[in-house]
Amino acid sequence: MRGASWSWRAIGLVLVLAAVAILPACTVTPALGDSIAVNGSEPQNPLVPSNTNENGGGRIVDRLFAGLRRIAADGSLHDEVAESIETTDQQHYRIRLESGWTFSDGSPVTAHSFVDAWNYGALITNAQLQSYTYEPIVGFEDVQADPPRAQTMSGLRVLDDLTFTVDLKVPTIDFRTRLAYAPYYPLPAAAFADMEAFGQHPIGNGPYRFAGPEAWQHDVKLDVVPNESYRGGRPARNKGLTFVFYSDIDAAYADLLAGNLDVLDTVPTSALTVVHADLGDRAVTAATAKNQWIGTQPGLPHFGGEEGRLRRHAISRAIDRQAIGDKIFRGTRAPARDYTSSVLPGFYDHLPGSEVLEFDPVQARRLWARANEIAPWSGRFEIAYNADGDHQPWVDAVANSIKNTLGIEAVGAAYPTFKQLRDQITSRTVGKAFRSGWQGDYPTMLQFLEPSFLSHSETNDFDYHNPEFDALIAAAEAAATEPESWALVARAQTVLLHDLPTIPVFDYVNSSGYSDRVRGVTFGWNGMADFENLELI
Repeated sequence: MRGASWSWRAIGLVLVLAAVAILPACTVTPALGDSIAVNGSEPQNPLVPSNTNENGGGRIVDRLFAGLRRIAADGSLHDEVAESIETTDQQHYRIRLESGWTFSDGSPVTAHSFVDAWNYGALITNAQLQSYTYEPIVGFEDVQADPPRAQTMSGLRVLDDLTFTVDLKVPTIDFRTRLAYAPYYPLPAAAFADMEAFGQHPIGNGPYRFAGPEAWQHDVKLDVVPNESYRGGRPARNKGLTFVFYSDIDAAYADLLAGNLDVLDTVPTSALTVVHADLGDRAVTAATAKNQWIGTQPGLPHFGGEEGRLRRHAISRAIDRQAIGDKIFRGTRAPARDYTSSVLPGFYDHLPGSEVLEFDPVQARRLWARANEIAPWSGRFEIAYNADGDHQPWVDAVANSIKNTLGIEAVGAAYPTFKQLRDQITSRTVGKAFRSGWQGDYPTMLQFLEPSFLSHSETNDFDYHNPEFDALIAAAEAAATEPESWALVARAQTVLLHDLPTIPVFDYVNSSGYSDRVRGVTFGWNGMADFENLELI
């Protein structure tokens, strides 16, 4: 997910959960009119696909752009701009575009639109947050060298206006799926003159475009209308969307009840006991590809080396996930069984080592005592979270479970905003444990694991480095069939469960709702509304 605004698509994902982390700050309720109002958060950066790795920006970017492929609400994959994607070995690809595609300014979508966008995203001097996603392509290391040894990746070659080839370093089983992900979207030639300015007024080829020059009112809302030139498989069935930016998810829910918001993808914890009474059949609950973790970094006292591994195991066994999920979330959080999500192909909920995710106070205290033999515990265990999201209830409950089980002082530590917390995590100055997680960007288990845990990933917030894990993930990518890949992913997750670089806590069962102004409301595999199919009644 993006993990970042949670995640994140970030996820990233930077890869932390964002549908729950609502950023500053809406104080004006926009007039709805023919536009459908949906909740959102102020994008962290200008709306450039290769630099958007959080949910607030990601949900907008995905409306403005169309890639070679698209992901339907049910998680199925379909060709979009691509007429054909040919490969005999999952390593060498020949891609042909459908003719007639244009950007919303009328300029044509060509092979260069894709190749130039990917090369821009990969080049180290452009400092794009999603640059790691191009790692499989031949020549990535050259454009990522500091200073770069090349300006473009040698594995990309334009044959004609509608055809290009892609050479990967090794067979990559999910590459065709990755082609639906935002960093692989095309960009018009105009973008490269001033990418920062382009991101403020993006020109895309997706089902929507900006409503006008003032469409983005920062920290308030962003308006999009149907893109008349879009020719793909997800045309807008509405007259436009208004993404309303909230500083408080409870305020978003209040606006939903008052008729000032049409679609809310995350019901606040405070409303879970009344949402069905409030909304009736307009309350929606479904499993989704989001999860929640508690992470530590090696520089945190008592959490480096073997002592840290034992303490993370002890803390994990000290968390009564089921009781917390039932009491606070009314069943809308399920105890985590791995590092991915139960809605993804190949998920297996009885991995070797997954018992570390089960509540066992006796074993928790034994593990804590073993860690104390290495170095006696001192201080208190703090869990950082962003106060502008809906995290305090569960963080406090987890801290209380740890305190009662291990007999140590454990507390939540609030940061005013998601950005402030993320800045300290990425700069390695947070100095405490922290909440994080992932929301799927495309539906594979590898997409949950690679950004957060590969040694070379720029979004590895936990500074996790294990050559065995890296090798298993590489083998999973190179597998000939999906079942073979899933088996290797399971082995890689067994390594994670032993090392426990971060502690899986919950999988999300999304609780959402909508107003009586709209119909056709469904929520997809990743918890997002199926925006294009929303309709006014």
